[in-house]
Amino acid sequence: MSTKAPELMESRYVSVAIARPPREVYAFASDPRNLPRWASGLAGSVQQLDGEWRATSPLGEIRIRMTPANELGVLDHDVILESGVSVHNPLRVMPNGSGSEVVFVLFRRPGMSDEQLAEDARVVQHDLATLRQLLEAR
Repeated sequence: MSTKAPELMESRYVSVAIARPPREVYAFASDPRNLPRWASGLAGSVQQLDGEWRATSPLGEIRIRMTPANELGVLDHDVILESGVSVHNPLRVMPNGSGSEVVFVLFRRPGMSDEQLAEDARVVQHDLATLRQLLEAR
C-alpha cells in the first residue's frame, strides 16, 4: 500500500517591523479582544462563548483557536469557518534590535487563484501595518 505525502502549499511571508519590545507586541496581539482593533480581515467583534473565541468577519461567523500563551512569541491561530473548514495561520513576534519583527505565513489554499493570494497578502500587510501604528502610538 502506497501513501502519498500531502503536497506542499505555496507560502508567502508578510512582515512588519514594530518599534516596541517583543513582550509588549506579543501581549497586545495575543489578546483576542484586541483583534477588532488591528485585524480587519478577521474580526469585526470578538467574544468568548463556552470557552471558545467567536467573531464576526467578512467570512461570516468564525471561531478562533489561539496557541496557548508562551515565551517564544508564537501567535499561531486556527480560524474555523462556518463551513467547518479550519485555516491554520502561523504568526510570530521576534526580536528585531530594540523592537520587534512580526511575521505572518500565508499559505495558498487549494483552488486559490493568484489574485486571491495577492489580495490575502495585501489584507495581512494592511493588518500588520495597523498593528504597528497602534503599538507605536503608545
